[in-house]
Amino acid sequence: MANRLLGVISALPEEFAHLSDQSGAAHRIGGLSFWRGQIAGRDAVFVESGAGKVNAGVATSLLLDRFDCQALMMCGVAGGLDPALGVGDVVIGISHAQHDYGVHKEDGFLTIQPGSRPSLGDDPTPGYPESAPLLARLREAVQGLALEPLPEAVGVGRRQPATHFGTILTGDSFVNSDALRARLHLQFSAQAVEMEGGAVAQVARRWGDIPFVNVRCLSDLASARSHLDFRAFLPVASRYASQVAHRLAPVI
Repeated sequence: MANRLLGVISALPEEFAHLSDQSGAAHRIGGLSFWRGQIAGRDAVFVESGAGKVNAGVATSLLLDRFDCQALMMCGVAGGLDPALGVGDVVIGISHAQHDYGVHKEDGFLTIQPGSRPSLGDDPTPGYPESAPLLARLREAVQGLALEPLPEAVGVGRRQPATHFGTILTGDSFVNSDALRARLHLQFSAQAVEMEGGAVAQVARRWGDIPFVNVRCLSDLASARSHLDFRAFLPVASRYASQVAHRLAPVI
């Protein structure tokens, strides 16, 4: 595993700050900068993709095609969907689904697998699950990992964040709604929502058996306050996600 070149993606500069010092050789392709370096002693290519599914898909395709990366990791922040989780908790994806791809029907929105054609017999069930062997390695890698308590300055009390495994949703819109948060959690039993991971998973699946790990720290709770919480918690949440990413990188 460690001899496979790892592609590391973050959407925002704040998320990227704790992953790479960008001191390696840089390559500019398609408006994106790619750096060679290491994470946890493993050779990697890093890219800041920008937000959204198209940006993430472009960055992923270039990592696989131009740099021949054989494994992928995304690291950053997300909104929390599961009421049992709180700001600072880290979610490692066991499956990814794009919640905004589907069919608008009279009785609501039907989510389906991107690119599927149910009328031709394709399975429309949304989701890109991780393999059991990969998940086993990830669970072992984070055993005993203790994240430091959230600083009181963050404003949610001095709570102790934890690491969880769960479903991560992706969509091209920032979730700033209590009603949508509740619906997404109920419909998908998902723990977090963001704007890139499902696209990375889709490209990885199209390329073949490319392992992909998504590490997300909750910077907000995808609620009516999320537009306020996100900016306040982004730097701290990015650092927590990076700590977990460094534990996982050697086993992907």
